[in-house]
Amino acid sequence: MSQPVRTRPDGSGQALSEAYDTALLDLDGVVYAGGSAIAYAVESLGTARAGGMHLAYVTNNALRTPDTVAAHLTALGIPTEAGDVITSAQAVARLISEQVPTGARVLVIGGEGLRVALRERGLEPVESADDDPVAVVQGYGGPELPWGRFAEASYAIARGVPWFASNTDLTIPSARGIAPGNGAAVQVVRTATGAEPQVAGKPLPPMHRETILRTGAERPLVVGDRLDTDIEGAFNGEVDSLLVLTGVTDGAQLLAALPQHRPTYVDADLRGLLTGQPEVVEAGSGFRCGGWTATVGDERLELDGEGGALDGLRALCAAAWTAAGEGSCELDGGKALARLGL
Repeated sequence: MSQPVRTRPDGSGQALSEAYDTALLDLDGVVYAGGSAIAYAVESLGTARAGGMHLAYVTNNALRTPDTVAAHLTALGIPTEAGDVITSAQAVARLISEQVPTGARVLVIGGEGLRVALRERGLEPVESADDDPVAVVQGYGGPELPWGRFAEASYAIARGVPWFASNTDLTIPSARGIAPGNGAAVQVVRTATGAEPQVAGKPLPPMHRETILRTGAERPLVVGDRLDTDIEGAFNGEVDSLLVLTGVTDGAQLLAALPQHRPTYVDADLRGLLTGQPEVVEAGSGFRCGGWTATVGDERLELDGEGGALDGLRALCAAAWTAAGEGSCELDGGKALARLGL
């Protein structure tokens, strides 16, 4: 691991929207869940934009086209152009285009977002393994994707056709809860074929490269809800990150995070873009943030004091990550998190 091991969340004397020129925002679980905006997202993003921050929307969901995503965001009250949206479909299409001839046929297992991205790269989407594809690409196709599409991918891969996946997120947040994501569908094909796909999406370098190429960001801040995609992607790209607790990551998962999953900043929601971030400081044998002090007790994390729940969580992160070093914290933090209502 070339980067220093993070042992506590950072503080910032400036609002994050002033300290960074571009927010690279995940969508599902950060801006919206299902079709509805997450609380405070619309107002916070509008204020950040008005202050001069460039907003770019970076999603591993390959189902929808940038035009469709932009229209959805605009309808929610977040004015967005298609060029502000970067998808894993675009990243995987570029990856394929670098390995096959222009005009080549690619078997699509997924939705319209993949087809549009392939055509943008001069490739021809096809629907059958019998259409002589030179590659197979798989992306999230929504809950109605027919089971037979996985068989079609398996037939082509068994013939030696290279396999690409937009991303391997096992789950995706929805308005009703957590649902299976493209990673679960990829596992179906992996089981049938024994093959491994080339993957483009977060947290891997092709997605970060696609994002920087399309946004031109110089001081980017990755904003996400997932440790293993958004935050690890920022780590791999050597840029700072803000974890918001509006999606799949909870307090216990954050305390147990491996070094590559530890965000630069932690906040409840997108209002965190508009504020500075409190400093976590050493306090005797523990760490203090706001009115809370976190220490390591008898095989558990202990929390003393009072104040805002987020300050307590930040202090607990410092105690847990310091104790874990380059590993995952195995100390019991349940009682401390319960005290914070987390």
